[in-house]
Amino acid sequence: MKQYKYSVFTDKIEEGIRKGLLKPGDKLPSVRAIKAEYTLSTSSVQSGYDYLVFRGLVQSLPRAGYIVAASIDSEVSSTALNAIPRDSVFREKVLLTSNRLEHSEQASLNVATPADVFIPQKLVLKTMQEVIREKGASLLRYYPNNGSNELRDLIASRAALYGTTIQADELVITDGALQALYIALASITSPGDIVAVESPCVFSILEVFASLGLRTVEVPVRYPNGLDIEYLAKVCADYTIKAIVVTPNFHNPTGLLLTDEQKQRIYNIAVEYNVPIIENDIYGDLYFEGNRPSNIRSFDTKGLVLTYSSFSKTLAPGLRLGWLAAGKNFSKAERVKFSIGRSVSPINQEVMIKLLNSSSYDKHLRVFRSKLEFQCIRLIEQFKVSFSEEFKLTYPKGGYSLWCQLPISTDVDLFYKSCEKEGVYFTPGDTFSFTDAYDSCFRAVFSQQLTDEHLNAIQRIGKVLR
Repeated sequence: MKQYKYSVFTDKIEEGIRKGLLKPGDKLPSVRAIKAEYTLSTSSVQSGYDYLVFRGLVQSLPRAGYIVAASIDSEVSSTALNAIPRDSVFREKVLLTSNRLEHSEQASLNVATPADVFIPQKLVLKTMQEVIREKGASLLRYYPNNGSNELRDLIASRAALYGTTIQADELVITDGALQALYIALASITSPGDIVAVESPCVFSILEVFASLGLRTVEVPVRYPNGLDIEYLAKVCADYTIKAIVVTPNFHNPTGLLLTDEQKQRIYNIAVEYNVPIIENDIYGDLYFEGNRPSNIRSFDTKGLVLTYSSFSKTLAPGLRLGWLAAGKNFSKAERVKFSIGRSVSPINQEVMIKLLNSSSYDKHLRVFRSKLEFQCIRLIEQFKVSFSEEFKLTYPKGGYSLWCQLPISTDVDLFYKSCEKEGVYFTPGDTFSFTDAYDSCFRAVFSQQLTDEHLNAIQRIGKVLR
């Protein structure tokens, strides 16, 4: 990821806040002091403080400099969920933007895919042409049901780089992440079984539960710490849970990242109650700072964790290519995969093989992460200046999305009508649960290119709601 000059002092301030050495209200060094200590220009120091303000870590006081911002623990209020199994049935959706997911030439802020300008189009198309020339008619034949051997070897090798042991012969190559989830669930559950799932939870995952006839217990994700692990333990103690479905790295929609300690605790609960974990890692490569986060799979010594991911979020949505590390459930997973479609597109597999065998994919990831972080900061700042102080949001550490909460006094219908009028679309919160817990919330995606038109529209929407 690109390193900015101001990182020499912003990293220290962030670390101090994270470790509790700097408390809310503490006065921070002046621009002049930072400039002298680190030999930076005034503009670099100002940009650094602007960055910290955007992250919600620092507050600017007129004519008084900068202080550590008030605790962000209360940025998004906790949600009360009843720990009872529910049938996987959606309530009727009436909000205007819930039907705005069809293909459109106009990018919007409710579609969790990379914008066209963030896709390395020349690289992908050039690689595709090379594959066609080199492989010829072989691309028109079936590939192995569980995917190319070389591709599975490459995926296993990449996982080892961040401490996750995956065997190539346990991998099933899939048509994207959602198919991988379907295969994982179909391999270890039966209709009527109860699964524990994080809440809020992206609606596509909820649809898979519904299609498999599963019942769910929703486990709240609380800001800023993530999944309520004590709540999960109680759920597993009270019910016969057949699977825990969780996104530990940059949860969709909140963008929250679990610590290694939290991942270990979740795994320990799974071991205690002998419950398989289905781990969604589609955003694991899209971190904004530091190193690539670990997986729950890296703690697994009992074969309880099934991990899945996809290249569709990191490279291009049309490149339908995902994978499932099924572990001891591989034989069942392979049979389920065969029953829903024998072979994933050979050309997509060969394109990915070629990219992974070079440095081009990792170069793309570095650029993409930097752009996502910039977009995220820009969107947060626009919300903060456009909406009232009662408007709350999360501060993601990676991934694609922000989770936003409207003030309790907001006319939600007016909000979505204003969005419709302005041509800016967000995903309504009620699509992220089988309950009505998130009707005042919405998801905003920053993987789409933010234009001045988008930002001005958000400002106008904020004025209507004030």
